Amino acid sequence: MGNRFASGKNSIAECDRCGQKFKLTALKKEVKKLAVYNILVCPQCWDPDQPQLQLGMYPIDDPQAVREPRPDQTYYQSGVTSDGSLGGGSRVFQWGWNPVGGASSFDTLLTPNYLVAQGIVGTVTVVTT
Repeated sequence: MGNRFASGKNSIAECDRCGQKFKLTALKKEVKKLAVYNILVCPQCWDPDQPQLQLGMYPIDDPQAVREPRPDQTYYQSGVTSDGSLGGGSRVFQWGWNPVGGASSFDTLLTPNYLVAQGIVGTVTVVTT
């Protein structure tokens, strides 16, 4: 037994979203959250199903804690610094922000400045005619 419907290769249909006329074979069905709706849209109006809409549909196990953790053995305590205070250890780092090492004098307790800036200026020869 043959197909009960005509092929429709020359049929003209209207986009359900913008109302423009297209070939029936050029229109696509609208899909949202894996559900196919009875809406035919043109290629310009068609947008693919967004994967973000499928969040929560599938169980995801993303544990954050580690079973039987061990302390960090790579950390070492540094000795006395040049100003006589005890150093912070191997995880202490310096950062700077305009100017390097601290913005102004009132935040020296918040961001102590152990950074030393060095610069060299060479010689420049200017020749004019």
